[in-house]
Amino acid sequence: MKATVKIPVAAYKASGFIKKYQNIVKDSVIPYQHSVLWDRAEGAEKSHVAANFINAARVLRGDNPGDGFYGMVFQDSDAYKWLEAAAYSLASQPDCVLEKEADELIELIASSQDGDGYINTAFTIKDRERRWTNLLEGHELYCSGHMIEAACAYFEATGKALLLEVAKKNADCIYRRFITEGNEGVPGHPEIELALMKLFRLTGDRRYLELSEHFINERGKRPDFWAREAEKRNWSVWGSNPWDNDYRQSARPVREQTEATGHAVRAVYLYTGMADLASEAEDEELLEACRRLWRNIVDRRMYITGGIGSTVNGEAFTVDYDLPPDTAYSETCAAIGLIFFGSSMLENEIKGEYGDIMELAFYNTVLAGMQLDGKRFFYVNPLEIDLGISGRASTHSHVLPSRPGWYACACCPPNVARMIGSIGSYAYGEKEDTVYCHLFAPGSVKFANGISLECVTDYPYDMNIKYAVKGSGIIAIRIPKWSRTYALRLNGEEADAAIKDGYAYIRVCGSAEIQLTLDGSPRFIRACSSVPRLTGMTALMRGPLVYCFEGADNGGIRDILLDKSAAPTVGDFSPELLGGTVTLTVKAYRISDINSLYSDEEERLAPCEATAVPYYTWGNRGENDMRVWMSYR
Repeated sequence: MKATVKIPVAAYKASGFIKKYQNIVKDSVIPYQHSVLWDRAEGAEKSHVAANFINAARVLRGDNPGDGFYGMVFQDSDAYKWLEAAAYSLASQPDCVLEKEADELIELIASSQDGDGYINTAFTIKDRERRWTNLLEGHELYCSGHMIEAACAYFEATGKALLLEVAKKNADCIYRRFITEGNEGVPGHPEIELALMKLFRLTGDRRYLELSEHFINERGKRPDFWAREAEKRNWSVWGSNPWDNDYRQSARPVREQTEATGHAVRAVYLYTGMADLASEAEDEELLEACRRLWRNIVDRRMYITGGIGSTVNGEAFTVDYDLPPDTAYSETCAAIGLIFFGSSMLENEIKGEYGDIMELAFYNTVLAGMQLDGKRFFYVNPLEIDLGISGRASTHSHVLPSRPGWYACACCPPNVARMIGSIGSYAYGEKEDTVYCHLFAPGSVKFANGISLECVTDYPYDMNIKYAVKGSGIIAIRIPKWSRTYALRLNGEEADAAIKDGYAYIRVCGSAEIQLTLDGSPRFIRACSSVPRLTGMTALMRGPLVYCFEGADNGGIRDILLDKSAAPTVGDFSPELLGGTVTLTVKAYRISDINSLYSDEEERLAPCEATAVPYYTWGNRGENDMRVWMSYR
């Protein structure tokens, strides 16, 4: 039985910090990305996404395919993720212009669907005879997954069913191939598993649950599948090694897996589907596998920022404790996938740790993935920038000191948009007479059980959270593990709350006001000694925010030693700085430089102060040195 269920996106109306970001997505990100899809954005790399759907429709009509297909084999997914982000925006803020643009794109998508339900512009335009012959690299099922997610979101936001009918027809096509006809195969890039669970929950059609369960159960049963598939064809997309099963989480059946391996995004998308299935099927064995994989990630393979995937080689997990700050990959999409995974685990069991990690990933890596004005994006989220090395040395070529405008592989920008737009459904959940506040998201919420609440807070900068509640039932509020102390009051009096697994449970009747006050003291953080390079170093956090040091505030930062003997000073909220933020000031020392590469000269220390800003704001004031982890004395 599910522990909790997400609320619909439309049930949450944001205010405060979240509203600010949703407005950036609505006003800047969605319009800009729409112009990219149609190749109208000046200075952006060509996308050709809309043109691909137009040309696929021409092929199906027997017409000239125009200028053919352009882009990555998964180019269609950019359209689907944009549509999903648009749907979430429409759910909270109706907009007839945006809805018209979305409908226009949906009609293009529908026109590119083959009669049997198949849809993928790359194969329809140029490789129709190669359909389903390269599950290793072809990303057909990955694209279908994102279309299904977009279709569910758009139907729930607008009630319009065209894209949903396209998605169902496509899912039926996939069901016939892999279930009815019994063709062997699993997705090279997991995604459709979690999407099919959404489609099942929306439609109630158990075939979609069955298909998701099939792909999850078959994964890793025949580790030689990819190699046998490759032997049957004389072409490839990237020349991928078909025997690299760890990379695709296929070395063994999922219920036997103990370590998060391979491509980080693929991994957490798969684990999300597994957790969704475990909650629907009450599959304890599958849930136990999810618990093991979660533990491996958060205990041994996650950055302090909630980022995952430490190497550029395959955008992947490597081994335990390999978390280099200067060459960190930490893809934005992977952090989003970790939030998906945590949220799906909450549907199985209410434990505060899942919400702790979700907010860590959201307020740090996810938000860092987007420039403050919503017009430029990071794919990679390093914890250290050294100008002259980062982005220039071959070992650091992926570590960019400023956000590019767009990418040939543009998975992250629309992923950020859909995450921000749907954050309410991750922040709040419900079950019977209990509502759950997993994240501190300001705004109003209406629950299906009749309870409503208004959350008022300036979180993540102010640690006071107020809930005005109407209705009768239990309010369960996560108490973050990072908060050393907290105070909880009900109608002005100390609350009689039951504390269990990181949540405070408070019974209310009628109208009530709950106030939670968390500990806003800055914290020096150190890493486990098993993590190379971080011995003798410290990082700063306040609340859920990781802080970093930039050259813009400190001049050089390579020669600074922090003084941990003095508590950092918390600045006042500055609305003009970096979109509105709070700085931390730390006592420090500046080390005297030397005139040669190496020297036995005694170092001299000059007392100084160092200023830190939230990590998500870095890279918004030109190119600077930046560090999260600093030496100290």
